[in-house]
Amino acid sequence: MESSPHILVVDDDREIRDLLGRFLGKHGYRVTTAPDGREMAKVLADWAIDLIVLDLMLPGEDGLTLCRNLRSSSAVPVIMLTAMGEETDRIIGLEMGADDYLPKPFNPRELLARIKAVLRRADAQPGRRAARTIADGEGETVVAFAGWNFNLDSRELTSPDGVRVELSGGEYELLAAFVSRPQRVLSRDQLLDLARGRDSQPFDRAIDVQVSRLRRKIEADPANPQMIKTVRGGGYVFTPAVETP
Repeated sequence: MESSPHILVVDDDREIRDLLGRFLGKHGYRVTTAPDGREMAKVLADWAIDLIVLDLMLPGEDGLTLCRNLRSSSAVPVIMLTAMGEETDRIIGLEMGADDYLPKPFNPRELLARIKAVLRRADAQPGRRAARTIADGEGETVVAFAGWNFNLDSRELTSPDGVRVELSGGEYELLAAFVSRPQRVLSRDQLLDLARGRDSQPFDRAIDVQVSRLRRKIEADPANPQMIKTVRGGGYVFTPAVETP
């Protein structure tokens, strides 16, 4: 069964955040909310977001600036919300990289229809959802850590000795999640989200087993792991520095 898309709602109006959180949640989406650009950045750093509902008028950096900056590093779809209904604002929003535009006040059902349409278009474009990994763009994405080389496109993992190590689908997704957020504590829920483990129903019960299997393949001493460390009550942290050769 396919995982539920994760929607980020960025709006300084708490009532709108709460309304959309409840409404979209009832329709099967996972929803995280943020009141401004600073909190939006924190959410994007911690979770794999499938679509952003972004208010144009925000304290600090406005939605247009946030959307333009976002487009320099990510292809995550954006639906812009604004109290201004001017045609010029809609055009500017789309030029900044928004995928769709909805003026306030709006009917939540119309927003729901637009979210579904934008997600369908995003899924139809190769590479759009790859934005949750290390980088978007042309060519191969290869990262290095502790002497290892990991090609996220071909899914090839090569040891410091030059030996290719086979990874299962779950191990690949888990390692991709770790290298995308190195040296940060990731909870099991975050790992599920980043690795899209919710696609397979036993994954959330077996996240620790997947970590153990991955440790056996990359740790010198799996019983005393140095790269994937357990954080009591917190989850796991991937300790090596990750670089792009």
